[in-house]
Amino acid sequence: MYLLRQERLGDTEDRLPDEEVVDRVLRGEVALFEILMRRHNPRIYRVARAIVKDEDEAEDVMQQAYVNAYTHLSQFAGRARFSTWLTRIAVYEALARARRRQQLEPMDEAYGADEGEMTRLVARQPDPEQQALGGELRVLLESAIDALPEAYRSAFVLREVEGLSTAETAECLGINEETVKTRLHRARGRLRETLYRSAGFGSALVFPFHYPRCDRVVDAVFTRLDLGLPQHRR
Repeated sequence: MYLLRQERLGDTEDRLPDEEVVDRVLRGEVALFEILMRRHNPRIYRVARAIVKDEDEAEDVMQQAYVNAYTHLSQFAGRARFSTWLTRIAVYEALARARRRQQLEPMDEAYGADEGEMTRLVARQPDPEQQALGGELRVLLESAIDALPEAYRSAFVLREVEGLSTAETAECLGINEETVKTRLHRARGRLRETLYRSAGFGSALVFPFHYPRCDRVVDAVFTRLDLGLPQHRR
């Protein structure tokens, strides 16, 4: 999809920093909003999916998050990276939906785990044998992550799956860094109980963002914002 996107939007525009794309969208080049959506779709999908625990609802969260971001784009002040600002909008939308459905699980604050015993799940590329088991391992990992309390789950996905720093994760979730560390520590402990025998497979397998969904989200957002046809439909 990335190469196709370069052909559709142009290599020059596709390589622009987020902040420059935002500036050009605000100056009237609204079609360039597609670049921001496609660039950040996988992260926004994963964090939404981690919170609402449903693929279709995660897609709805994505659409609303992009609509909200576009509507309030002039409020992006550049104090944080655009990706962080956008992720935080998606987190708030996903949390609001989860709370409306009363799906937030109680936190077990007394639960602890020895973080030193937890092997990082994203540390190594899978060898051929692990690749052969990739589908089964992905299902196992997704199931284990879904079983985490929401607060642990969102911190784990942002920090370990998306690779954000502790500070970036804290900013996205609207909490302090120590709370991120605590939640991540406990998430790792719970996952270790299920996954320690499978440690070493790549967590990029988790909640894969399939590219037909990318086009679907872009089309829906452009329709809701009345921006005309996105580039890939012209």
